[in-house]
Amino acid sequence: MNLNVTQDGLLDRRITLNQPRHGYRAGDDAVLLAAAVGARPGQTVLDAGAGVGAVSLCLAWRCPELVIRGMELQPELATLAQENIAANGMAARVSIQQGDIRQPPPEIGQATFDHTVCNPPFHVAGRSSAPPNASKAIAHGEGETPLQEWLAFCLRRTVSGGTVTVIHRGDRLAALLSGLRQGAGDMVVFPLWARLDKPAKRIIVQARVGGRGPDIMHPGLCLLDADGNDSAQARAVLRDGAALDMSS
Repeated sequence: MNLNVTQDGLLDRRITLNQPRHGYRAGDDAVLLAAAVGARPGQTVLDAGAGVGAVSLCLAWRCPELVIRGMELQPELATLAQENIAANGMAARVSIQQGDIRQPPPEIGQATFDHTVCNPPFHVAGRSSAPPNASKAIAHGEGETPLQEWLAFCLRRTVSGGTVTVIHRGDRLAALLSGLRQGAGDMVVFPLWARLDKPAKRIIVQARVGGRGPDIMHPGLCLLDADGNDSAQARAVLRDGAALDMSS
């Protein structure tokens, strides 16, 4: 594959990750999303829009008895994901295929999962300038597949009682809640604050399929301390692989 890649590390280099030097690059968002999934041994997880496999690999490292399946639209990223899975010794329990949420491969489109995770494109088509890099533009912009379609796909692929967990921009909260309410409840909104005196630019929203309970606004996680360094709580998640407590 003719891609200019870098070798990076997640979870204090417990996970190695080859990814495009100039395209979409996974980082802290992937680690935080994986940390939010409360999966139990023997359960199955779908990673929708898997990129180069960062979320799947972080989740598999923290929960070694899961079976994780992923789907990625861009063929070159799906190929990198499979290479990353093999390089990290996780091919027996993690796999990522090329596919579109509108036409998923049968192994995904005809299956259901205990949990689904998703880091969908952040930008509404036409509301911001697309990055010059074509791969990055696809990963960042909704294009012909709006957020509501991503959420509907995740809900369909998740068993009743299972969870859908999404990381997104804070200013898309209303759209996230609206879309997830089409089949889920018991929603937890988990803000990710850079600093407590600033609005949360990122949020994690987790919903239970078929749930009927009230929504919860969680205190969330402050990523930086007063000196601008990673907070102790953030280091535990981003470096040591700790789970996020999504309970109220």
